[in-house]
This record gives sequence, structure tokens and C-alpha cells, in this order.
Amino acid sequence: MERVRDVSDLPKAHLHLHFTGSMRPATLLELADKHGVRLPEVLSDALTSGEPPKLRATDERGWFRFQRLYDAARSCLRDPEDIQRLVREAAEEDLRDGSGWLEIQVDPTSYAPRLGGLIPALEIILDSVETASRDTGLGMRVLVAANRMKHPLDARTLARLAVRYADRGVVGFGLSNDERRGMARDFDRAFHIAREGGLLSAPHGGELTGPSSVRDCLDDLYADRVGHGVRAAEDPRLLKRLADRGVTCEVCPASNVALGVYTKPEDVPLRTLFEAGVPMALGADDPLLFGSRLAAQYRLAREHHGFTDQELAELARQSVRASAAPEDVRTKLLAGVDDWLTRPAA
Repeated sequence: MERVRDVSDLPKAHLHLHFTGSMRPATLLELADKHGVRLPEVLSDALTSGEPPKLRATDERGWFRFQRLYDAARSCLRDPEDIQRLVREAAEEDLRDGSGWLEIQVDPTSYAPRLGGLIPALEIILDSVETASRDTGLGMRVLVAANRMKHPLDARTLARLAVRYADRGVVGFGLSNDERRGMARDFDRAFHIAREGGLLSAPHGGELTGPSSVRDCLDDLYADRVGHGVRAAEDPRLLKRLADRGVTCEVCPASNVALGVYTKPEDVPLRTLFEAGVPMALGADDPLLFGSRLAAQYRLAREHHGFTDQELAELARQSVRASAAPEDVRTKLLAGVDDWLTRPAA
């Protein structure tokens, strides 16, 4: 058997992790008990057994089922202590997987009703991130994401709020939820506000729909990064455009399989993107529902796509380069990647 290095020791940045979806299963069970929330049976059974729930979101019924489970989990985050616990534990999990920088994605409107409003909700999240970063040593920032299922005016409100808190830890602006709903161009004004305020543009695209949604992210939202983006592999001209522009795709292999975008891990087009020169940042997306965290995505690339340690190191470098990390943090992480390659394989 080929000797390889432990990917959990490989320094990397984590750029695609959703807030509620970062939760530990045991934490969700405890919070549900704390607040008297009755979780859907399929979710509670999965959390208890340690097996992720069976999901397939490539049709609207399947996406609704996925969203129902996600909303049930989110309903258990009801006070500042819950938020603080989630953020701290997310940081601890990332550190265990070798992450030196985490940009956690959140739509604060989802938590505002229970946390005193939109501004208090975002401030509680940002304070929790600052505290967790200080206590754990993990570099952490926030990417505020609008919901494409809601009105574009809501996205503009969020974009203005995100810019207002750019000096408190917000580094980017995203657009999440079912990309089959809400055209990217409907949100162009919100992304213009965010870009003018110095934030990264990082909308979702190219997961549940094809290459056209990735092109829309580039043409209408001037994406610096694309959440997922894997369906770009179906269009060679689009691959070249992403590579030439240096637009990073935040690829979440386990998520793609869990949601039915691809049938098997080996079907995820990691090789196609990599060999086309498209920068990638592997991400865990929603570990709570998909059952695997950051290091597991690198193991998947190794085991199902034959990525060598040198290629895995390059993936880690690409994640760092695409991040909003300060230059000193980038330099440290990149040096750590080089150091990882000098270690003997186990």
C-alpha cells in the first residue's frame, strides 16, 4: 500500500461551511432537548445512529425535504449561548482537520426573530466568531449570504448590513438556497453594493443546475468565487474562462453525492476542474446532514480520484489563495503546506 501523509495535518482554508450545517450531531440533540424542539423522526434517527439522513435534492420535492431538515436544526439555535457553542465547536472541528482559516457562511435573517432582530443577530454571530478565533487560534471570518428564495430587496438590505460590519469580521457576500429559484441577475444590485463595500462576491451556482448558472454568477454577480461550481465541468469554454480569470470553485464532493448531483464520489469532476486549471477550495458544506467534515473531502480526492500528496497540497494552496485571510496568515499557511510535503509519509 502506498505511503501517504495525513490530510488532517495539511494546512488549508475552509471557504464553504454553512452556519447551522456546521453543528455537531450531539449538539443538535442536546439543543433540541434544551428547547423542547421535536425534531423530524428521520433527522433524530440519523443523529442517534451516526448515519447521515438519506437525501436527494435534485428535484423540488427532495430539496424541500432537505430544507425541512435544515430548518428543524436551525430552530434549535435560540439564544446567544447556542450561537457561541456552535461557533466554538465549528472552530474546534476545523482545527482538528488542519484548517488554519475558516469563512463561515450565514444568513442572519434566519436567526433574527429569536435573537432580537437582524442587527443583534449579526452582532452576536460576529462576537462569537471573534471570541472563538481568539480562544482557539483559528482565523475566522464571516460571509453573509442572502437567500435567493426571498425578495431581492431583502438581499440589498443584507448587503448594506454586511458592508457596515466589514470592519467587524464580514469578508464576503453570498447567495444560497435552491439555485433553480431566483435568477442571479435579480440580485445584481445587492452584489454591487457588497463589491463597492470591499466584500468578496461568492454566490452559489453550478450545483443543482448546469453551467449556465455558473456563467450567470460571473456575468451578473462578478463572482470572485463560486459556491460549488462543479457543473462547469460540462462546458470546456466555461472551464477555460474560470481558469483564465482565476475564479475559485468551492467544491464540496461529499455534499454533491449526498444531494444526488452525482451518483458516486468518483463521478464528482474534481480531475476535470483540476486539470483545466480551475482553482478549487474543497469544503464540507453541511457536515451535520452530510456526515463528513473538511479533511474527509481531501481523503475523497485521494481515494476516489487518485490525487497525490503533491496535488492535495496544491488544492490546499488554492484554498488559501482564494481566502480573505490577511497576508501574514496566508504566508504562514502556505509555508505549512510546503512543510507538510517534507514530512515522511506514513
